[in-house]
Amino acid sequence: MRKVLANTTPLIALANINQLELLHKLYGTVIVPQAVIDEIVREPAKHRVHECSWIKVEKIKDVARKEMFRARLHAGEVEVMILAREQKADLVIMDDDAAKKTAKFLGLHVTGTLGVLLKAKKEGYLEKIEPAMNELICDGLYISETVKRYVLNQAGE
Repeated sequence: MRKVLANTTPLIALANINQLELLHKLYGTVIVPQAVIDEIVREPAKHRVHECSWIKVEKIKDVARKEMFRARLHAGEVEVMILAREQKADLVIMDDDAAKKTAKFLGLHVTGTLGVLLKAKKEGYLEKIEPAMNELICDGLYISETVKRYVLNQAGE
């Protein structure tokens, strides 16, 4: 099974539209660092995330590395990247552009919430992506028209 780590925003976004289970269906166990759990504690979706036995919380080993990235990124994003490198993760799920660029620079494979939805459709777990994207937008996740059109085109919608 692939080693997959997730950041806060995709967990909250998918939980808020009742699609958190897609992560389990697509990836099995999903690993999150403690900082992500600490960030989720302040969100209404915290109960849905905490109820998932397939979300495994792990602590980073190299705590000193956190300070190198703290200027531009949140604690959850930093710990996801550190833990992903420590565990030689196959995939990191995060949405923030600066965090994605940093993760790619570090050699990590990255996808976001919309990438998860695309994979879910491709594997038959979602019939259509557009309703889920519209729910994400209504819930406050910013998706530009350009990105929305691109994702719908990739999904064949």
